[in-house]
Amino acid sequence: MQERVKAGGVFIAKCYDSEGNLKWESQTPNLVVNQGLQDMNAKYFLGSSYTATWYVGIYGAASSNNPAAGDTAASHAGWTEVTNYSQSTRPAATFATPSTADPSVITNSASPATFNINATVTIGGAFLISNSTKGGTSGVLFSASDFQSPGDRAMVSGDTLVVTYQFSLDAA
Repeated sequence: MQERVKAGGVFIAKCYDSEGNLKWESQTPNLVVNQGLQDMNAKYFLGSSYTATWYVGIYGAASSNNPAAGDTAASHAGWTEVTNYSQSTRPAATFATPSTADPSVITNSASPATFNINATVTIGGAFLISNSTKGGTSGVLFSASDFQSPGDRAMVSGDTLVVTYQFSLDAA
């Protein structure tokens, strides 16, 4: 007999203009990187030092915006963090209690991460990390996701990007 669990997440990004009108929306499955998988196992099964604080970051356009399994907070070739927003740190991902059903789902939809864009930038994707420092390279990178077609999205000063992250565990 073999027990399996499927895990997966999705980033839901919505961009609003300065008048509050929806400009675009993207819902994209993420890649949980090796560092995130190892961290989840260590925290749950080994009881290693745990932090319940996670942050959402955004990254820009590139010719190869493809998060890879081996990406870490310190090394993620192919994408560069965007820090052109007025918040002094990466916005917190404040999660609600996970559901008890199969799948069990946890989300920050009640308090999504908000970025007040203060420059003309192109956004290519989002990531979940344990470090609040804008542009910081320490901490645990849990997951990352490129925006699906049409891909990279232009934003201008005054736009607001609202990002929700949803993660589920399913007894497969």
